[in-house]
Amino acid sequence: MQQYPFLSQTTTHTYSSITMEFSKPFLCVFILQVLLFSHAPTQAAPTTLFREYIGANFQNVKFSDVPININVEFHFILSFAIDYTTSSSPSPTNGKFNVFWDSENLSPSEVSSIKSKHSNVKVALSLGGATAGGVEVLFNPSSVDSWVSNAVSSLTHIIKQYNLDGIDIDYEQFGATPEIFADCIGQLITILKKEGVISFASIAPFDNDQVQAHYLALWSSYGHLIDYVNFQFYAYDQGTTVDQFISFFETQSRNYKGGKVLVSFTSEGNGGLSPENGFFIACNRLKQQQQLHGIFVWSADDSKAGGFSHEKQSQALLGGSP
Repeated sequence: MQQYPFLSQTTTHTYSSITMEFSKPFLCVFILQVLLFSHAPTQAAPTTLFREYIGANFQNVKFSDVPININVEFHFILSFAIDYTTSSSPSPTNGKFNVFWDSENLSPSEVSSIKSKHSNVKVALSLGGATAGGVEVLFNPSSVDSWVSNAVSSLTHIIKQYNLDGIDIDYEQFGATPEIFADCIGQLITILKKEGVISFASIAPFDNDQVQAHYLALWSSYGHLIDYVNFQFYAYDQGTTVDQFISFFETQSRNYKGGKVLVSFTSEGNGGLSPENGFFIACNRLKQQQQLHGIFVWSADDSKAGGFSHEKQSQALLGGSP
């Protein structure tokens, strides 16, 4: 303790004793408060993730066409990379992926350009999709080991060539069991993350028994490696109401327990709850309940004709006005 020259030795000793006695209960209270506050529940930070699929329908859309709100985390998802040949009659290649998106408008240089102009933008690629050149895309590996080996090699090449950040899984038809699908995709994500090739991964299931069986098997074994669930809520009936949408969201949040389930709409306007019929009402309700983990749209190709008005509204809801 610092000595004060105007205090006598006796006074100083008495002052020190009183201070020490006072400090003991004070210190106990302080430690108790620290412990209580360190274990107190904290409110989840607001999520500002907006994602948009792009390039599947070859509508000459470019990254720069899409409005980007600086207040959101923005992910473009190139659609698609598929393990099929690029011939006029595509056939499976057992994990050797090729680019099937509009690579003329969405080239490696365009990826670099949009990321350099917008620090909040990341770009991923989506695997699978429904069709390749009019042929149904079927997940049907020759074996787990051969498929994983081919997929890691081919995707690493594409991801590095395009300077991409993550992958999305969107297989929709299956010739393999849920267990084989889970092993293949789970090992792929594990290796790509471990080797630093990607920083995030997402899956894109929808409400179909076969689809859900495969993705829930993947989630059960590898859910800890999956950052986002892009659930295709637009695959529900077109007449979906706000209350039904909330109910669907709650169901899928239980299915993918602990996951960040993103809500979605399609700019094709042919399914689910549309922006015109209450999508943003449902989003606001989820936001008030701190359950809105983000929004994704299928797709920029279809939104281009409408001037991306719903993309602007989605981002404003998530992050406020730019």
